Formats: sequence, C-alpha cells, structure tokens
Amino acid sequence: MSIFLKLSWFFRLEWRKYLVALSMLIGIGLLSMVPPWITGQIIDAVKEKTLTPEGLLEKISIIVGLALAVYIMRFIWRIFLFGASFHLGSLLRQRIYQQLSLQSPGFYQGQKTGDLMAKATNDIDSVEMTAGEGVLALFDGLLTGIMVLVIMSTLLSWKLTLLAILPFPVMAWCMYRFGRELHQSFREAQGCFSDLNDKVQESISGIRMIKALGREEKEDQLFLQKVEAASQANLRVAKTDSKYDPTIVLTVGSSFFLCIAGGAWLITLEEMTLGELTSFTMYLGYLIWPMFAFGWLFNIVERGSAAYERIQHLLNLTPEIEDKGILEAPKDASISFDIQSFYYPEQENFELKDLKIKVPAGETLGIVGHTGAGKTTLLQLLLRHYQGGNAKIHVGAVPIQDLSLESLRSMIAYVPQEPFLFTATIAENIALGKPDASKQEIEAVAHLAAVDEDILRFPEQYDTLVGERGVTLSGGQKQRIAIARALLLDAPILLLDDSLSAVDSKTERSILLHLKEQRRGRTTLIICHRLSAVEDANEIIVLKQGEIIERGDHAALLLQQGWYRRMVEYQQLERSVSNGK
Repeated sequence: MSIFLKLSWFFRLEWRKYLVALSMLIGIGLLSMVPPWITGQIIDAVKEKTLTPEGLLEKISIIVGLALAVYIMRFIWRIFLFGASFHLGSLLRQRIYQQLSLQSPGFYQGQKTGDLMAKATNDIDSVEMTAGEGVLALFDGLLTGIMVLVIMSTLLSWKLTLLAILPFPVMAWCMYRFGRELHQSFREAQGCFSDLNDKVQESISGIRMIKALGREEKEDQLFLQKVEAASQANLRVAKTDSKYDPTIVLTVGSSFFLCIAGGAWLITLEEMTLGELTSFTMYLGYLIWPMFAFGWLFNIVERGSAAYERIQHLLNLTPEIEDKGILEAPKDASISFDIQSFYYPEQENFELKDLKIKVPAGETLGIVGHTGAGKTTLLQLLLRHYQGGNAKIHVGAVPIQDLSLESLRSMIAYVPQEPFLFTATIAENIALGKPDASKQEIEAVAHLAAVDEDILRFPEQYDTLVGERGVTLSGGQKQRIAIARALLLDAPILLLDDSLSAVDSKTERSILLHLKEQRRGRTTLIICHRLSAVEDANEIIVLKQGEIIERGDHAALLLQQGWYRRMVEYQQLERSVSNGK
C-alpha cells in the first residue's frame, strides 16, 4: 500500500476532486444501507399481516428515491475520481517527456527505445489505475465493509456476524501471498514488454536492411522469441491473477452457508425473525463487493507499485548536462574552443586533444579530416550534448556553461549528418523550429536550399505528407529540407555536419552560393568530406585522431603539401573520371 504514500503529492494537488468523489461514495454507502432494512420490515409486516397498501407504496417510493439519488451521486464521483486519475497520467507523461528532453545523447545510447515507450504507456496506465480504481477499491470497499459489519453486528445479530466472517482471515492471508507473487511477475512482464517494444521498433526502422540482407526468416525467429518470452511472463501474471476470484468466491460461498445455517438456528431459538435474517442476508451480499474490491485492490496496487518504481527510476535520473545558466544569449556570435582533452564517457582514448580555435563573428570555419577524427564531436560539445572539464568553449565572451541550454541553442541552427523528418507535411517539417512561418518564408528557404523544384514536382507540393524518417524522400532531398529548416531559423550560428554529402556537385555549389549570400556577416561551421564545400571558408582545420594537423585557408593549405592537398587532388581526379575526361 506504500504506493498511495508515494502518490500523496498528487492527492494533495487534486484534493478537491478526491474530496467530492469520496463524499459522494460516503453518501452512496449510507443510502445503500437503507433498502435491505426496509425489505426486512416489509417481510416481517407480511408475516404479521400488518402491511397496508399505503405502507407498501411508501416504502417502495423511498427505495425508488434512494435509487435515483444513488444514480446521480455515482455519475458525479466517476467524473471527479477518474478525471483526477486521468490528470495523473497526463502529468506523468509530461514529466517523462521533459526528463527525456533533458538527457544527453549518451543517455539514449544506454537505453532501449522499447523500454522508454513502455514506461510512457503501460506503466503510466497502471499507475493511473491505482489513482482511480485503486482509490475506489480501497475507500469504497473499506467503507462499505465497515458500515455493513456495524449494522449486522449492532442492529441484527453479533453472533451471526462473527459466524459469517470466519472465512475472511483465510482470504486475507491468501491475498497477501498472491500480492507478493503478482508484484514480481508483473515487473518481469513489463520488462519483457519493453524488450518486445524495442524489437518491433528496431525491426520497423531497419526493415530495408532486413530485406536487403534476406534476414526476414531470421528476424521472424528472433521476434517470435521475444513474443514467447512476453507471453510466458504475462501468463505467469495471469496465473497469479486468476487465483483472486476463486478465493473470493469460496469465501463468499462459505460465508453465505454459515449465514443461512446459523440464521436458521437463531430463528428456531427465536433470537431472530425471518425479516431480520432476510435483511442480514442482503447485507451479507453487500460484503461481496468489499471482498472483490480488496482482491482487485491488491492486484491494482501491486501492478501500480511495480510500474511506479520503473517510472520513478527514470524521473530520478540526474541529467548529465546541467542547465543552470543565464537566459539571455550574447549578441556576439564569435566562437572559441580551448580543449586540452575530451573523452567520451567510459572510454579511455581521447576523442579531441590540444585544440585551440577562434572563429570571429561572421566568418566561416571548415572542419575536415579522416572519418572518426572528431569533427562531429567538436559540434556536439558546442551544442552541449556532451561536456568535459578540460573543454572550454565560449560564445562571444561567455562560457557556454554559463548559458542556459535554451539560450545557447536558440543561437544555433544545426543540420546533422542524418536529418530527421517527422510524419508531417514538407512545409511543417521545414517550419519545425518556427511554426508561425508564412508560406512565403518557407518557399524562400526551400529555394535557398535548392529543394524547391523537387517539392513542386510532388502532386501536393508543400502539403505532401512525409512518412516517418522521411521515407518518401531521397537522401539528398531530406538533407536539403533539413538545411531549409535551419535557414528558416536565421540563427547567428549555423552548423552543417556533412549535410551536403547526398547532393550532387552542381546542387552543392548552388546551395553554398545561396548560403554565402544569405548568411553574410553570420558565423558558420561546416564539416564535410567533399572539400569543395569549404573552399571559400575563412579558415579550414584538418583533424586527425582528434588533433589539428593542418590549418589555414584553402590557398594556404594547398601550399602545405599535406593531407588537404592530397585529398583535393584525389577528388579532382575522381570528378574527372566520373565526367569521362
């Protein structure tokens, strides 16, 4: 039952709704105790031949009036109680989303997508049930049980009450055992559900590769293994769950048997009347709900407790990147890097070392080098996706640690290596960072990114719906839409992380020309493998294993007879061969 203590913060937040709902349940409980008592009086009056038509009509009218009042109060408590529990689900989902949005890329490398999805769906549903049906079962079951036992023992027969509740302690012991079994089995079932979710997500995302490699049958077998594990785990939950109802039915049956047998004996002793035994039997029937409620309660509580533990574990994680900086972004868009060394978490070899770079505001820095040289890492540090004590980075004169993540990232437009497009129209994907952008603004940046002609070829043009991950577009089209998205932000700093790799040389030159004209006086950092993209950069640095081995502008690097010149000559030869010259 500790789950209710853990949710006390929410009960305090929604105390008004719970107060109204519980008040209605109290009223329903009190009114529901009246009909059995009236029924007993009617039976005794019939037996004694004292019942009149007027008296019968009066008693029936009371019962009908009570039924209408109970109907109205049931409607009210459902609105308030379940409305509050739905609010809890909404709050938890918001908190999970906010928590996930604060995590660094390193967090997601150690997490399964399916597990995060399970926590945001099934686990929250279980906690939501605890705050709704769980509160109902606890409060209404306990209230009804206490009221029935009090009436049965004080107004009817305490002897028969003691006899009728003899099976209840056995039921309570069984419920305790079942609850412990259910808690563990439900945790295992949720873990298997997370694994299944993750496998489905992975298979859908990689369906093209699965088909290309002919792994359909193998992946099908792996998927069936996950399904079987989830089925077995849920079967164990169902086995434990299935023990509740038979236990309750046996308890109820035993209790009714003792009630009828003991009541008949008391009638023969003239300690009870037939009408009182009828009322007692009806009240005993009211105890069926509390017994089922407690069985249901143990089930809900154990599920909710296991689910809430998983959710709290996620919510209690401290983000690796602290967000305690100032909100106001500097007006100066110059950038300086002073990195003695940077290591990725749990890695021994450095990723960057002895880097000192200054990019004056309005200039362009080209970053080139071998694959794995640390080029993208440099941009990730600027964006504060990672941070290191030996990496000092300033925007203007302000260390990026002194800026809030919101203010830092509001200064930067970033185009990653693998652009992500959401399931929305092309226009909505371009306007992702500026939802209120006009159609003219969207078309203008699409022209700058040299993707406008491609868009106009689609039947619905800018209203074309893009599938998940942009599956309806080519790689080059996705890259250019991502560039258009970044240009629409018109940020002081633009980061292009090898974002022209999927376009041809002619399109690349067109985009670079547009960028040069559009972003005159603004800071740009370009990572590329096709060196023609950085020929006009104010400075170019060549990285090898995280260190700068060459630096200078295009002309200066050609004179150094180093890696840069060799790559330029190689790429020129490659273009000549491809052009047939």
